Amino acid sequence: MEYYSNQISRLIEEFSRLPGIGSKSAGRLAFHVINMPKEQVEALAKTLVEARNNVCYCQQCCTLTDQEICPICKNPDRDQKTIMVVETPRDLAAYEKTGKYYGTYHVLHGAISPMLGIGPGDIRLKELMERLEGDIEEVIIATNSSLEGETTAMYISKLIKPVGIKVSRIASGVPVGGDLEYIDEVTLLRALEGRTLL
Repeated sequence: MEYYSNQISRLIEEFSRLPGIGSKSAGRLAFHVINMPKEQVEALAKTLVEARNNVCYCQQCCTLTDQEICPICKNPDRDQKTIMVVETPRDLAAYEKTGKYYGTYHVLHGAISPMLGIGPGDIRLKELMERLEGDIEEVIIATNSSLEGETTAMYISKLIKPVGIKVSRIASGVPVGGDLEYIDEVTLLRALEGRTLL
């Protein structure tokens, strides 16, 4: 049974297509948009269309940008000889928030997952290897510590080591504030292996 008019139902349906948005959240968003001033709705719609039309991949690091080269790659103060490999633009943003990494990035837009049919050719590895033909000293692999992230890290490491470029992996282990009794064995083992001297 239809509760709403065709236009409202279509709006709810479109919102529910977004990741993480269930039918209740979609309904709340739809009614919020309907009650917004018309100018704000038009500005939102215009921004959505412009972003979809103008956002592309950075020609250097493959992150999303509205320019040919993103601001990070363009920045002359960044260490162009160090590349941190991440899975998504959101991972890049997380590292940028720390304010402690001064190199550049390479965004893979995914991770190798044979179970999902995602192979090395489905992520941006070819572009990474092309970048390594330049003057690069270190590649930091910062993929997630999931099975897919670990598989991707090992694959990249095997590709790069023969080239003679230093390859490192971010440490992972016990989170700050975490209780040891609630942490899984793999994470505890990784923390033990990655221990440092005090």
